[in-house]
Amino acid sequence: MLYTLMHKNVPVADLYISESTGSIETINAVHNADHLPLGTFGTTGGEKGKLSRRLLDEWWMGRSIPASRDGIEQILLELNLRTRAALTLKCFGLSLSDHYWVNPTKNTLKWEDVNFFQNDFSKDMGEILFGNEPEDMRDTNLISPDNTSDGWLKKKWVIQNGKRFLMKGGSGDYQQEPVNEVIACAIMKRLAIEHVPYTLTFEKGKAYCLCETFITPQTEFVSALSIVNSIHRSEKDSALAHMLRCCNELRIPNVNDAIDKMLTLDFIISNSDRHYNNFGFIRNPETLEWQGFSPIYDSGTSLWHNTRFINKEQKSKPFKKTHDEQIKLVNNLKWYDVDKLKGLKEECIGIFSKSEFIEPERSCAIAEAIEVRVRRVEKIRADKVKPDNILVL
Repeated sequence: MLYTLMHKNVPVADLYISESTGSIETINAVHNADHLPLGTFGTTGGEKGKLSRRLLDEWWMGRSIPASRDGIEQILLELNLRTRAALTLKCFGLSLSDHYWVNPTKNTLKWEDVNFFQNDFSKDMGEILFGNEPEDMRDTNLISPDNTSDGWLKKKWVIQNGKRFLMKGGSGDYQQEPVNEVIACAIMKRLAIEHVPYTLTFEKGKAYCLCETFITPQTEFVSALSIVNSIHRSEKDSALAHMLRCCNELRIPNVNDAIDKMLTLDFIISNSDRHYNNFGFIRNPETLEWQGFSPIYDSGTSLWHNTRFINKEQKSKPFKKTHDEQIKLVNNLKWYDVDKLKGLKEECIGIFSKSEFIEPERSCAIAEAIEVRVRRVEKIRADKVKPDNILVL
């Protein structure tokens, strides 16, 4: 079926998308190349400088619920849909992260009439993803941002007092990820790191975290993955150097300090999953002007959430494989004030106590491990600012 890829009300490209698979089969015309999704132009070989159907399809497929989401294949079967991308098509690819969508060519839909920022959406898909299936799936209304929600944890979008909130659950024996989000927020609030606020809520005895979307009709999120895919990476560039070069060429402001703060937070909480799709940048979808680094979000896969071995070294992302290596990439720690973290141990224990899945012994051990890492960062900061011209007698 023919669709027009839209950026708000800007027609970007005419596409033929398979109704059964949801994949982009052909690009029939390009109307506004400047508004094409970042990272969809080839950077090497015969694709260099050209819009790539392959890359555009990868971007489109990336808007779908990931295959790692528990129960998604069974849900697709019950909805009589072949693929996750076919589910994405049911809500025109709309999300609460950006303003891209696909408009059936035969229709005259307008962004103002269909976007999820200004219009209500169905709760059906969110309830299904939470295991609350209706008696007859044929009555399901699939106009929902839940069709384009990323990540492997159970989650759904809800509207409260006219505001859009993402409700996200935990995993394993400890169901710890929602609590971790709140603890990460407590640390960032103390250190004045810009972040998305999370609060705890409970449903059927389980803890979930709630966060309001940080995107508005006047802004949109562009993932770090799209940024690093926009320019060919030189063999001489490290992962961080390549990202900084991409940001410099795109003229994204205030990147270095923001990355320093993100890596410092991730060291303190031993975050094992800061991949390129859970941090990024904010721009104006109409002018395409960059505003800078996005508030930090999605820090739940941390604090030894899935192991009983507290303080065991966790793998890090995205620039180095260990946190000890990655913290060395932080250039500026003058902003880090360890005094602002006094009393953090007691605050963390208080937050952990709200979940019945986390026993006091575990919460105390994690809070103490956080304190150790806080002191390690202070030592790194002190070493960095120590004058190297002191005469020792």
